[in-house]
Amino acid sequence: MSRKVGIGLAGFGTVGAGVYKHLLGNADVIERRAGVVFDIRKIAVRDVTKDRGLPVPEGVLTGNLQDLLEDVEIQIVVELMGGIEIPMTFVREAIAKGKIVITGNKALLAEHGKELFACAAERGVPIYYEAAVAGGIPIIKSVKDAFVGNRFEKIHGILNGTSNYILTRMSEAGLDYPEALEEARALGYAEADPTLDINGWDAAHKAIILASLAYGFWISPEDVLVAGIDSLTRQDVRFADELGYCIKLLATIQSADEGLIEVRVAPTLIPKTHVLASVNGVFNAIAVRGDVVGDTLFYGRGAGQDPTASSVLGDLVEAACGLGNTPRCYGFKSHELYGKCLPQGRTVSKFYLRLAVEDRPGVLAAIAGALGKAGIGILSVIQPGDHENGPVPLILMIHDAQDAAMRSALETISALESVKATPVLLHVETFS
Repeated sequence: MSRKVGIGLAGFGTVGAGVYKHLLGNADVIERRAGVVFDIRKIAVRDVTKDRGLPVPEGVLTGNLQDLLEDVEIQIVVELMGGIEIPMTFVREAIAKGKIVITGNKALLAEHGKELFACAAERGVPIYYEAAVAGGIPIIKSVKDAFVGNRFEKIHGILNGTSNYILTRMSEAGLDYPEALEEARALGYAEADPTLDINGWDAAHKAIILASLAYGFWISPEDVLVAGIDSLTRQDVRFADELGYCIKLLATIQSADEGLIEVRVAPTLIPKTHVLASVNGVFNAIAVRGDVVGDTLFYGRGAGQDPTASSVLGDLVEAACGLGNTPRCYGFKSHELYGKCLPQGRTVSKFYLRLAVEDRPGVLAAIAGALGKAGIGILSVIQPGDHENGPVPLILMIHDAQDAAMRSALETISALESVKATPVLLHVETFS
């Protein structure tokens, strides 16, 4: 016999409407596969008079979040509002009332996950959040459950579709950054305010969640190195291509010595021969290396109404099937195998450095001297010949170097009279 489960939706925007639409459209599939019938009792919205183009029964829409919390027939609440402060209050109150929470709010979890999961464990109700990372890609369940017997060595991810689309168009069409951004806006791939997408923090919030799950302690945003794509030019994309690389906004999560881990999100040169180099447009991909499973790859749409709704539906079914049972964990389980992030200054990487310099003798020697004084070696130097009059581009590929040493050397280099513009420094990932 099928089980009837009451749910409430908090938020009825793009994703919320998708969840509602597919709960109705695929109700028969869900019931046959899981034995669950979902009763959508309340949907909290800002404006109950707005026409959303969906058949919502009278009395279901409400402008008051408390209606979801006070309805004793609602066993599961789905938070899809966005933002942090209001969702934080709502989720805490839902947990206090013993309601299971499903959320796609990556910023909320990245900033306050430790506190919320502690509340959930204390009250004995789980939080599900597959939709918070990489849209329709089932990466949360995989890291949390399927790979539970693995020690994670590395996770690399392209986690933001907007930035990936921009970088793809800069590469394929030779667009500069402002042109590619405007095209992304026109196609609906970029928000009117795309700040979190292009400054790296959307991807960083997702990386924090993944890293916390993989390594068993909740990571503070202050411990994550984050850089965006807005300083890149088509010159950088072209030079990277000539060197055998492409540029992606890459999340890097990896174990280091002494039980430490490294988390960073930054535009990164990756070899064109690597599978992540072929992830283009608005697609996401995550490469996971475990000591037992080896290398695995997850690929798909990382945002949008339908992919994200698919993840929410999966969480709804899992939550409904677990009602009345004691869960193995309440969304996140800490352990003592790891416990600290490697300080950003101690992280080690190869680097790409682009400078605009005067074309005269002694310039390269001064730059090499500054790097050498910091104990940093140069892999290769390229000075493209197709430049106009004025400062010329100088491209240096740098050996493995500590971030702090590289930044210190860069300050010295930037102060040289022969250096005429702000340097561009990018990580280089070899996936070794």
